[in-house]
Amino acid sequence: MGNWLNYKLFSVLALPVLLAVGTHSTTEKKWGFFGHKRINRIAVFTLPPEMFGFYKENIEYITEHAVDPDKRRYAMEGEAQCHYIDLDHYYKPGENPFEIVPRRWYDAVAKFTEDTLQTYGIVPWHIQVMKFKLQKAFETKNVDLILKYSADIGHYIGDAHVPLHTTENYNGQMTGQRGIHGLWESRLVEINAEDYDYFVGKGTYVKSVLDYSWEAVEGSHKALDSVLKIERELTLEFPSDKKYSFEQRGNTTIPVYSYDFSQEYHKRMNGMVERRMRAAIIAVGSIWYTAWVDAGQPDLNALQNVPPSAELLEQMKELDAHFHNDEHKGRICD
Repeated sequence: MGNWLNYKLFSVLALPVLLAVGTHSTTEKKWGFFGHKRINRIAVFTLPPEMFGFYKENIEYITEHAVDPDKRRYAMEGEAQCHYIDLDHYYKPGENPFEIVPRRWYDAVAKFTEDTLQTYGIVPWHIQVMKFKLQKAFETKNVDLILKYSADIGHYIGDAHVPLHTTENYNGQMTGQRGIHGLWESRLVEINAEDYDYFVGKGTYVKSVLDYSWEAVEGSHKALDSVLKIERELTLEFPSDKKYSFEQRGNTTIPVYSYDFSQEYHKRMNGMVERRMRAAIIAVGSIWYTAWVDAGQPDLNALQNVPPSAELLEQMKELDAHFHNDEHKGRICD
């Protein structure tokens, strides 16, 4: 079984994985489209045999639609706050935000009001909501919703594992480091992803999805100081004319962090990006598995050979159309 799984995983990783790049700079944020797709894709291989057949059959949908929440983020009101939580809004230096912000939604609402929570992000609570939606989809054996919610929840879990999704200074705009968001989440993954170790093991049952989500956020927030500090130090040491370069993306030449600067930053963080990505992959598989178990472990083999409906595919086309207009809403993390 181990050799077979290793072969299958190698086969998937060996396939060309294209980074979806559009005309808007916003397409390269939040693990980048590349990172989110890879997290969802590899998470399929953490599943038990009872789930693997169905997910493997639909791996292309789950991979490609890992980025749908980002598309909604820039087209729909109320979506952006599902991707982050600005913990530093709630505490002063020296205080522990995880002692200040209650984990339970109603306790947090009572302490801070729902408007405040929505303003400063709700990602750990939204993951719990999405888990219940996926569980219900399993219970009703609704293929469209299983696919849609599996892809979506993978995205939110991925976001919870990103340090810059836990701060008001999400793009270094408060510390003169504008652009660090895309550097950490997209650029570093783009140029190093093929060297990462994706053998993360099997997903496990999560007793409390809410606590599990908060633990992911806590791990991300604890890494935040290093993300900012190391970039500041490297910028001071690096020749200013060598920090950026230009690359051709389709018919467009765009400015990017130079390869040398990016790789030195990646090196000084000592594997942080890979560790957070690996943690995201196993978390996605574990929460998919947990939703399935809590739904009574329905027979997914009976749902194989049932493609996404024409209605779902039409919804996805409409989402793409909204995303590619120029009326983006929510945070822009250039």
